Amino acid sequence: MKKVVIVGCGGSGKSYVARELGRILDAPVTHLDAAFYDDEWNELPMEKFAALQRELVARPAWVIDGNYNSTLQIRLEACDTVVLMDVSTVAALYGIFSRQIRHGAGHKGNGVHNRIHWGVIKYVATYRRKMRPRVMAKIEEFASGRADVVLLSNRRQTRRWLRKVAAEHS
Repeated sequence: MKKVVIVGCGGSGKSYVARELGRILDAPVTHLDAAFYDDEWNELPMEKFAALQRELVARPAWVIDGNYNSTLQIRLEACDTVVLMDVSTVAALYGIFSRQIRHGAGHKGNGVHNRIHWGVIKYVATYRRKMRPRVMAKIEEFASGRADVVLLSNRRQTRRWLRKVAAEHS
């Protein structure tokens, strides 16, 4: 496990898993929200964002968290492991609101990029029905059979899996 893609709904724990895996694997971590948005929430042009990801995945080891379905293929074709944070809608909604309470709004430099508005709530509330099938299809098309795919459906299972990975890499 040297090149890890972490995808899933907002509030599912992607950034936490990325930080932990980066520490365990001694690999650089990139939170795509930090690459895509500046401090004023301006978006990086998509062609530059895609080029940046091509540079990132050319490295010998990395952990990258974030969905960005339009550029997911770049990461999936280069990874050896895909982690899908497949939590329930209720857990993801809890995740975005509890993150807001814990960290407040804005960029925190550690993968926490909080900006809750109606669009974010709607995205999280409809992720399993609308976006998850698209993400699963891309995983099947670009990573299945070549990369290990790990589905983590709750926080307890996630902590257990991270302990297992840590034990294997100690």
